[in-house]
Amino acid sequence: MRWLVILLLWPWGGHAETLVATRLIRATEVIRPGDVIFAAPAVAGAASAPDQVIGLETRVAIYPGRPVRLADLGPAAVIERNEIVRMVYRSGGLMILSEGRAMARAGLGERITVMNLGSRQSVQGIVTSSGLVEVSGSMGLLQ
Repeated sequence: MRWLVILLLWPWGGHAETLVATRLIRATEVIRPGDVIFAAPAVAGAASAPDQVIGLETRVAIYPGRPVRLADLGPAAVIERNEIVRMVYRSGGLMILSEGRAMARAGLGERITVMNLGSRQSVQGIVTSSGLVEVSGSMGLLQ
């Protein structure tokens, strides 16, 4: 029994590593392959593989040698604050298109608030492509 405990506690070669920044990565920058390298030891909440972070946008500045935490990253923004975007509302066979002003930056799949330029009402929707916001269940588009 003692040997079984020793075998279970023995380190088996695979050491966990974490990704750290190679340079100052400013907030809203997209991480490129040369921006991160492996370093030991592993840090809780930090990325452990380059494919987890490459192409994502930083929400905060990450300093050289600091761990790249997954909570500090998000999808790259395709809509900028104050950008004029197209809103689409679909219900059954009905489709309404309108223009609005983005109230914040957002990436694909993120929820965003948009001010309808015609009615001046704010509605929420999901970013589906660059410059397009899918609005659902809101009547702000109709007025």
